[in-house]
Amino acid sequence: MTDQLNMFDNNGAKDEMRKLIGILNEASLAYYQEAREIMPNKEYDRLYDRLEELEKSTGIVFSNSPTQRVGYEVLSELPKEAHPSKMLSLDKTKDVEALKAFIGDHEALMSWKLDGLTVVLTYDGGRLVKAVTRGNGEVGEVITNNARVFANLPLTVGFVGEIVLRGEAVITYDEFERINETITDEGAKYKNPRNLCSGSVRQLDPRITKARGVKFFAFSLVSAEGKTFVTREEQFDWLESLGFNVVEHRKVTGNTTEENVRWFAEHIAENPVPSDGLVVSFDDIEYGRSLGVTAKFPRDSIAFKWQDETAETTLREIEWSASRTGLINPVAIFDPVELEGTTVSRASVHNISVMRELKLGIGDRINVYKANMIIPQISDNLTGSDSAEIPEICPVCGQKTSVRDENGVKTLFCYNPECPAKQIKGFAHFVSRDAMNIEGLSESTLEKLIDRGLIREFADIFRISGHHDEIVRMEGFGELSFRNLCDAVEKARDASPQAFLYSLGIPNFGRANCGLVASHCRNDWQKMAALTLDELTEIEGIGGVMAEAYTSFFRDPSKMAMVEDLLGEVRLSSDFEEVGEKFKGMTFVITGSLNTYPNRDALKEEIEAEGGKVAGSVSAKTTYLINNDVNSNSGKNKKARELGIPVISEEDYKKL
Repeated sequence: MTDQLNMFDNNGAKDEMRKLIGILNEASLAYYQEAREIMPNKEYDRLYDRLEELEKSTGIVFSNSPTQRVGYEVLSELPKEAHPSKMLSLDKTKDVEALKAFIGDHEALMSWKLDGLTVVLTYDGGRLVKAVTRGNGEVGEVITNNARVFANLPLTVGFVGEIVLRGEAVITYDEFERINETITDEGAKYKNPRNLCSGSVRQLDPRITKARGVKFFAFSLVSAEGKTFVTREEQFDWLESLGFNVVEHRKVTGNTTEENVRWFAEHIAENPVPSDGLVVSFDDIEYGRSLGVTAKFPRDSIAFKWQDETAETTLREIEWSASRTGLINPVAIFDPVELEGTTVSRASVHNISVMRELKLGIGDRINVYKANMIIPQISDNLTGSDSAEIPEICPVCGQKTSVRDENGVKTLFCYNPECPAKQIKGFAHFVSRDAMNIEGLSESTLEKLIDRGLIREFADIFRISGHHDEIVRMEGFGELSFRNLCDAVEKARDASPQAFLYSLGIPNFGRANCGLVASHCRNDWQKMAALTLDELTEIEGIGGVMAEAYTSFFRDPSKMAMVEDLLGEVRLSSDFEEVGEKFKGMTFVITGSLNTYPNRDALKEEIEAEGGKVAGSVSAKTTYLINNDVNSNSGKNKKARELGIPVISEEDYKKL
């Protein structure tokens, strides 16, 4: 009888496992290969953990189970290559106590678990000779030509023996946002930096990879011909001395695990590179090797996934936010809750499909969390009323909306070409700090001015003083607000060619790229507007895709009419300062707090104006480390002392 009960229990478990496998595989396919999300990360982890639990309790593991895979399947036309040995994934935990028990009495290195694409690099004779993606752990894709254009990767190193290392190719949050801004089709926008990085690294055209600003951070030295190391920290130091950026790391013991986990948690918001947790590896290399491996995991390392802090709250409203592409996104507005030290009251729901999957309705009790401790999301709906309505008219222009279904994902669109929402984002970019820098023109204010027909093109902003009577009667405005706005507009009439070029919103051209163009043309606007494709690609940092976008903009009669109208309202500076040579050939690293500079960017600009470079980490190529706490035992100070690099204060720097 007991055997029969166990058989029935197993049958039920097998049915549940098959269902879970289907759901998880569908989610993985969407996330890794189609750049779309069909469920929150937290829900995926919950289902995955449940599947593992069932596999352990029944002893049954199906061949198509996601627990048996260690990477994405190779689907592109890139050449394939088998790895010398299978690349294993890491076991994981969300429990700090389990992490402390794993480390025990040993020393370990704790580092970010970067969220990008794992790449294996091979150097021989001092040159990069091969780069292969992780692929499915056994077979990867050869991306050597693409790796050669990674923004921070050395093509040659000062070591002639063969080196094999692993690391993560990543795209920063800033680059992710910049690139998505250039994509007009909302359905084609990338959902997260990881998807963008995967698509960028696996391009057939390296020029596209270069334009995406992909960076590489080493996290493991596989081998170095003729060299031996006792610890992983020694390996990291050696890789840094060769010019590689290595993943940020800290040495820990079981006793210091908790405080170091807390340190990473406190710094995740300022980390420019996406991370989905931490990695802990034993520092003693030989000890780690002696532990061996399981069928899927190495025993010398473990991944720590953030234990997301959740809060229960009440959904009060679904706000539909229109964009300049016509897409209308649902945003959940709920009673404010405290998460990860900040107050949260809204979260993107992504699209109609996600809204329906969560069965959202006004008044529902929902659980919210911060994905990777940064992005507010709804994890689940405790009520599930599914009563939220899809608006039939655009909340901005009042025209009829349309539901679009692409690959099973439903989104809401406004197709009215005159919808003011399609202009607001462009105007907001034009007046932003790095562009024309017009204070007091928030998106909400721009929306009011556009709705009333007071602004129809960029140049109308500089004619705003002619609408005194109507503006002072606007909600939130009065005489003082009107005068302040007019003063800010007048101040913005004097602009640099770099800021003016950036304000136009040319696809792929961020502020830094606009600076390259302005510098190349010595701030001569006529030359800037007349640059040819060949001339643009001669500028270091400007690729073919960017050059095509630039020349297309200035060939468009409507765009040129808009620019000419603007030039009648603004005054472009023609002054040009040659880059100094005081710090030519020098590389600085800045750390710690500053006393006489408002921020690090100000000091960085001063160094670059004198021909110097500013790097993010200390390496053998560093000339000076600037830190007002000269005698501190910080990681960067320690590294500088080990490499014989002077640590100087602001005052010391000024004496240079």
